[in-house]
Amino acid sequence: MRHGPLVSGASLGVARESRAMPAIRRVLIVGNPNVGKSALFNRLTGRYATVSNYPGTTVEVARGRARLPGGVTAEVIDTPGLYSLLPITEEERVAADMLREQPAHVVLHVVDTKNLPRMLGLTLQLIEAQLPVVLVLNLYDEARELGIRVDVARLSERLGIPVVITVSTTGEGFPALLRTLASPVPISSLTVEYGTIIETAIRRIAERLGNGHHPLSARTRAALLLQGDEPERIRLARQRGEGDAADILHIVAETRARLNHSPHYYATLALRARVEEILGECFFTAPRAAQRWRRLADRLCMSPLTGFPIMAAILYFGLYGFVGRIGAGVVVDWLEDRVFEAHFIPWADYAVRRFTPALLHDLFVGEYGMLTLGLRYAVAIILPVVGAFFLMFAILEDSGYLPRLAMLADRAFKPLGLNGRAVIPMALGFGCDTMATLVTRTLETRRERILCTLLLALAIPCSAQLGVILALLSSHPGGLLLWVGVVASVFFAVGRLGAVLLPGDDPMFYMELPPLRWPLPGNVLVKTYTRMVWYFREILPMFLLASVLIWAGQITHVFALTLRAMTPALRLLGLPPESGVAFLFGFFRRDYGAAGLYDLQEKGLLTGNQLTVAAITLTLFLPCVAQLLVMHKERGWRMTAAISGVVLTTAFTVGWTVHQVLQWTGIFL
Repeated sequence: MRHGPLVSGASLGVARESRAMPAIRRVLIVGNPNVGKSALFNRLTGRYATVSNYPGTTVEVARGRARLPGGVTAEVIDTPGLYSLLPITEEERVAADMLREQPAHVVLHVVDTKNLPRMLGLTLQLIEAQLPVVLVLNLYDEARELGIRVDVARLSERLGIPVVITVSTTGEGFPALLRTLASPVPISSLTVEYGTIIETAIRRIAERLGNGHHPLSARTRAALLLQGDEPERIRLARQRGEGDAADILHIVAETRARLNHSPHYYATLALRARVEEILGECFFTAPRAAQRWRRLADRLCMSPLTGFPIMAAILYFGLYGFVGRIGAGVVVDWLEDRVFEAHFIPWADYAVRRFTPALLHDLFVGEYGMLTLGLRYAVAIILPVVGAFFLMFAILEDSGYLPRLAMLADRAFKPLGLNGRAVIPMALGFGCDTMATLVTRTLETRRERILCTLLLALAIPCSAQLGVILALLSSHPGGLLLWVGVVASVFFAVGRLGAVLLPGDDPMFYMELPPLRWPLPGNVLVKTYTRMVWYFREILPMFLLASVLIWAGQITHVFALTLRAMTPALRLLGLPPESGVAFLFGFFRRDYGAAGLYDLQEKGLLTGNQLTVAAITLTLFLPCVAQLLVMHKERGWRMTAAISGVVLTTAFTVGWTVHQVLQWTGIFL
């Protein structure tokens, strides 16, 4: 077995060379999720990369530059996860559109070597599309551990394309990959036989389509039309005249009527048969004890009997122990006391008062100034919490545990109109709801993204708020239990109601299960660093903006008028007017609102019952400004306003109900 890119003489005999090499090569990285695409992208591009949304979507695409042998420069693009050229999710549609609309000089199809029999079907689709494909057998070290062996030379010969084995986390195989990228990539003539009826239809449609300048072959476009690919139908109607389009669609309808099943069914069977035929000659497995241990670990993580205790232990030691006690405790205290209170704030106060007009003092260093509140809050309070959370999340992500957690939670989320994938933004919400709202873009449908955004805004307290509320209610065990019960009940009740009222189909759930592995420190640190950079770029400006809004509200007396307007609603909750400050400033800083309740309790202005009612209402209250701004970015102002209305109404309705029940029963907490 040889390592590196291999294209034997036989394979070159059935391939035609791609066009001459350009000065800058465009390289598209495609493949299923969890196969190491991002790690490979990072190793190719280093830190010279940018991330932006694909036009018209909220799906992120990473771009960077790579230096290849011979002084060749490559633009490398990391596409979202793709299972097939016939897309289902928004991420798949973006990846498929990039293959259709942005011609590439090289298409790197990255696969998990262990799961090659399941992933090679997409390779065959890319080859049939007449794309310059390089097959990257990644995670080869894990395949070796399981006794899997691939005859790379024979596989390259059968496919007619270069095949490279890599381990993207360690760099194994990358010199060979770089040499392959710097060389012209052959276009294979390999095809898959789909049966007489479908093949006849493909030929008839392909003749009418012609090759033109489309990145995909006429054969592939014909096959997609037969399988009902809507984007290809739209392109057909836009690019062809009405007569040609109607003629082609008539062939499609005629063919589908002659088949007992859908063309997609026959195409899937044909691809599977061809994959088995090819791999029968070059993919070999050997049973190992490691496989038995991995299967046992999978069962333990995904079985309800053992999976939920494992999840509880991870949440306790990871979320509460590491994020809560170390991140939100030790690190926050050090930054607050030793850095900001002792050095930064006195220096900033001196500098601002000396070099800026008196009118702007409060804007920068007042009680709610941009430096004393916005920067201090973002860096000294939230950054350690989300940083610890990012680190813990990266460890869980790199270990392969998160997809198993999603599988475990799938059944519980189904009644809420969500699937197990939603557990990821929900878990992130306990660290930072703002970041979690961005992560909802990974859900498949708009309906799921709206439902998840609503539940995050309503009933998932961020770590900053959660820590203060838990400390507040620790001296009132009955109030703490009531708070947990009410917030959890609201979460499931609103989720269920939203699933019933919002139109759309029930969510489907499928997810790649990467193997459980020991997290690699390099991977964990890179992922944590990348997310911390995102935090500073996306979230820090929002906290500074919140400080400006608070300053403007103070000098215009808008806050005083707002507090006065809130008094009747607070009376309905059985709360003193002074508690309005906690709700108002909680809108800007979630933990500050909870801290305001702490001050009221210390002054003896709140009873145990009032404290519990206020804690429940504040938890369900409007999300912070930063989260609202991200909601607008992701969902638009109209949906943000609708969600905010539901959240505000639910918070005060539930708070009033709890107050009435406590009064009627005479319970004192």
